[in-house]
Amino acid sequence: MGERAAQVVVTTDRFDDDLAELTDRYGFRVEQIFPADAPSTAVISRDGTTLRLEAGVPARPVELRLSVASRRGPVRLPGGTRIVFTVDDSTIDVPPCRPTLAIRHHDGDASPGRAGMRYHDLIPDRWGGRYIASIISIPDGGPVPDYVHYHRVRFQMIAVKRGWAKVVYEGQGEPFVMHAGDVVTQPPGIRHRVLEASPGLEVVEVSCPAEHETIADWSHVLPDEPASTDRTWDGQRFVRHVHADAAWVPGRLVGWEACDTGIAAGTEGDADVRIVRPSGAGTIGDDLLRFDSEFALVVVLDGSVQFIADGRPAVLLTDGSSVAVPADLPHRFLEPSPDCLMLVVTVPARRR
Repeated sequence: MGERAAQVVVTTDRFDDDLAELTDRYGFRVEQIFPADAPSTAVISRDGTTLRLEAGVPARPVELRLSVASRRGPVRLPGGTRIVFTVDDSTIDVPPCRPTLAIRHHDGDASPGRAGMRYHDLIPDRWGGRYIASIISIPDGGPVPDYVHYHRVRFQMIAVKRGWAKVVYEGQGEPFVMHAGDVVTQPPGIRHRVLEASPGLEVVEVSCPAEHETIADWSHVLPDEPASTDRTWDGQRFVRHVHADAAWVPGRLVGWEACDTGIAAGTEGDADVRIVRPSGAGTIGDDLLRFDSEFALVVVLDGSVQFIADGRPAVLLTDGSSVAVPADLPHRFLEPSPDCLMLVVTVPARRR
């Protein structure tokens, strides 16, 4: 064992009993033990965890979490240390959907997150914990103190709202730069890393479920070799939409046009992401719109538009405003500014 190895110190008044339990029953092995004639210190290890067991009073027990093949209840060592057994489980818990109408405005309110990022919450009640949506900003720009990681999710996407970000993804070759309007999916388990950002970068991130694990992978080096275009991660392909190359088609309502980001195809229908703007041809239709999906979020990337939910006063949505719309709620988008650009994310009822 190298001199730089970190050790967790556990002081126990039942040294011999605790050492015997940890080595005989719970898979730890002795790395060091001294003095030879009456041992009072033992350095033991298992699965990358190193304990320094020291005889002493008062005891200072800790809680250990050990990974095991089958679930079982916690135990206590004679000296008081508690052992909790965990089982590696790839099942993702997705809570039931509890939709509410949520209108948010980008007022600068944001909370600190990992890697120097700041998070502005777009769905405060998380729809029962099923979805989370945020505008993530990096105020200062420059190199980002990120690391190769992945997320345990059902669905996740990123859209650049303002500025640019240099990113790298597993199976996609060299790093690339995302600009305003560009969109990517982050399939479950895909390794990725944010390398650099422009000052004031803002991206929209949508994930299911709301609470999910971010797991570092220090062994996976990025960039790696490009994968085949049909490679999937948990049934989803990586999709990159470049806004500058968007193909615009007439939208669902008169006066609007939309571009398909390809995410519906890449996720086999598990989600759909479109960019919508006024077409500039003809009058904006005032027909009522209803989403028939489980989840629908509209984020104003630029410009402004009036949002009217049936039976409620009109609300002006401006740059950075958003509205999460429950299924079948009648609503309208009216009086868009000429530069209005909206991100529309929908998720149908879960098929798997």
